[in-house]
Amino acid sequence: MLDWKARDRRGIHAPEKEVRFRLLRIVHVITGLGMGGAEIMLDRLLGAFDGQRVESSVICLSGEGPIAPRIRERGVPLQVLDLPTGPKALAAYPRMLSLLRSARPDVVHTWMYHADFLGGTAARALGIPVIWALHATTMDAAKTSRATRWLIGALAKLSPYVPDRVVSCSNVGRAAHADMGYEKAKLSVIPNGFDTARFRKSDSLRAAARARWQVGADELVVGHVARFHPQKDHSTLLEAIARCAQSNAKLRFVFFGTDVTSQNTGLMSLARELGVTDRCLFLGPSTAVDSELPGFDVLVSSSRYGEAFPLVIGEAMASEVPCVVTDVGDSAYIVGDTGIAVSPANPAELATALLKLTGQDPSARHALGAAARARIEAEFSLARVAELYTRLYEEVAQERKARAS
Repeated sequence: MLDWKARDRRGIHAPEKEVRFRLLRIVHVITGLGMGGAEIMLDRLLGAFDGQRVESSVICLSGEGPIAPRIRERGVPLQVLDLPTGPKALAAYPRMLSLLRSARPDVVHTWMYHADFLGGTAARALGIPVIWALHATTMDAAKTSRATRWLIGALAKLSPYVPDRVVSCSNVGRAAHADMGYEKAKLSVIPNGFDTARFRKSDSLRAAARARWQVGADELVVGHVARFHPQKDHSTLLEAIARCAQSNAKLRFVFFGTDVTSQNTGLMSLARELGVTDRCLFLGPSTAVDSELPGFDVLVSSSRYGEAFPLVIGEAMASEVPCVVTDVGDSAYIVGDTGIAVSPANPAELATALLKLTGQDPSARHALGAAARARIEAEFSLARVAELYTRLYEEVAQERKARAS
C-alpha cells in the first residue's frame, strides 16, 4: 500500500486516511493506431484500468487509424500528431516536449520503437519516469528496414539511461532484445491480456457463425485469423490442408484476415493448385472476431516468424477453442498443454497435429477447450494484466519520488 496523499481528477488532495492509492497520470505514446497487436492491447488496457488509480491519455505519432475512434469512445484524451515517417519525425521533438510538459504525467509509457525513441527521450529530458513497451521479437535483416535496424541499435545503447523499465509482452521478445544489447536488468515481461467476458464459449454465437459460413452441424471447422503476409505463412497451412483433406472429408477451413479473400489471386492460385478450394472459405477481415471464434472447433496459427504474443491464440482459448500453433514467439508457451505446438514451415507436422486434434472424441476436445479457458483466466486475464501494469506504474513513480526527496 502506498503512503502518498491522493489527488482526485481535479488535482485536489484528499485526506490521507480516506484513500488507498494516489491517482497516477499516465501518458501513453504510441507509434500508430492501426490494427496491430500493440495498438489493440493499448486500447483494451485503457478500458481495463481502475479509474480511481490510473488516469490515461494517449499521444499517437502517426495519423488516424481504426483504433483511434475506440480510444475516444472511452473518453480518453488523444493527440494525433500525424508525423512523417523516418528521420523527419525528429522535427517534432520540441512539440513532444511541450505536450508532455503540459500533461505533467507521473509516468510516460511508450509503445513500439519510434515512440520509445521520441517519447522516451523527451520524457527523460523532463525528468519523467519512462517505461518502454516491446511488442516484437527477433529482427531478421532481410525483413527489417535498415532505418529500423539502426533505430533498434540506438535504443539498445540508450536503454541504460532513458527507460526506468523495459517491458516485453513475451518471453521470447525479452530474450531477443537482451541479445540485441538492451539493458538486461531493466527487462521484464508482462503478457498480453484477454477479456474473458467478451471472449467466451457461446452456443448461440456458434450456431450463428456456422449458419453464415453455411457449414453443416456434423462438419469440423478449423479457423485461421491473420492478415495475408509471409509472416503468417498461408502457403504452409494450405499445404497442410491438402494433406488433411485426404484423411478427413468432414474438415472445413475458415480464413479471416486482411487480403484473405477470393480476390487475392496468389492465394487462390495456390489453393487451386493444391485442390483445396472446396474445403476453404476466405472471408477477409472480421470486425467482430469474438462472434466468429465460437464457431471454430480448432484454431490454427501457422506463423513462420516474427510473432511475440499473438492475440488471436488467447482469444480462441478464452472462447474454449483448442489451438494448433507453430512454435514461434510465445505461442507454444501460451497454449501450454491445452493444445499442440509444431515446428514452423513444416506442412506435414502441421497436418498431423490438425488431424490429431480434430480426430479426437468431441468430449476430449471440449475438455481441452475448457482447460484452455482456465489457463487464460489464471494467467492471462485482462484484469490481471491491467493490475500488473498499474503496480508497475506505482512502483516506478514511487522510485522517482524517493530519488527526488
